[in-house]
Amino acid sequence: MEVLVVIPTYNEANNIRPLSEALLGLELDLGILFVDDNSPDGTGRIADSLARENSRIHVLHRPGKQGLGTAYREGFAYALANFDAPLMAQMDADFSHPPEALPALVASARKGAVGIGSRYVRGGGVKNWGLGRRFLSKGANIYVSTVLGLPVRDLTGAYKCWPRQVLERLQLASIGAQGFAALPEMAFRAHRLGFRHEESPIIFEDRRVGQSKLSGSIAVEAFLNVWRVRFNKSFDPSEAPSAK
Repeated sequence: MEVLVVIPTYNEANNIRPLSEALLGLELDLGILFVDDNSPDGTGRIADSLARENSRIHVLHRPGKQGLGTAYREGFAYALANFDAPLMAQMDADFSHPPEALPALVASARKGAVGIGSRYVRGGGVKNWGLGRRFLSKGANIYVSTVLGLPVRDLTGAYKCWPRQVLERLQLASIGAQGFAALPEMAFRAHRLGFRHEESPIIFEDRRVGQSKLSGSIAVEAFLNVWRVRFNKSFDPSEAPSAK
């Protein structure tokens, strides 16, 4: 397996089978790790059934809903400990991230960069969003990139492919954010370690089935967390573990 795709799930029963089929149909040597937060709609049971049907699908169960940031943190930690894939991707379960864009992100990661599926580079964009949401998202990315001083246009998106050696050095256990704010925090650490980010355009389409999991408390955390990340001295690149 070259690529392991880590996908957090919470009430995604209608999405994970077609998403699995789309990913496994790509011309990539990949596996899938669903990280399910005890979804009330039975997503975890469906994921277990998929894993029994196909050895390339794996499931990590968590006791309850704990936030996107912790799902990626625990999912990547589990992946690093249990799989030898040299590349590890992350994406949403709701088809807002087009599976067909994954090969471009993998190509970036093969070169040692963090591949990002970006809405805000030439060729990228969003579908089915109102003007207010477009303004808020664009403004949030400008705000985060300015505070953190990162040359990345889309820092709040969750569609990425990481070289294994980057994740091994991020000190995942000390990522502080619980929700979406973990995404720019991870990007900031990778930048401080000297790794490049390479953005490829995607068209982000609002979720096909289900409801958005973005809440006001998550947005507030994201707004405030960038300042903690910017001035927090607990992450010292010189003390980061070496890649294995």
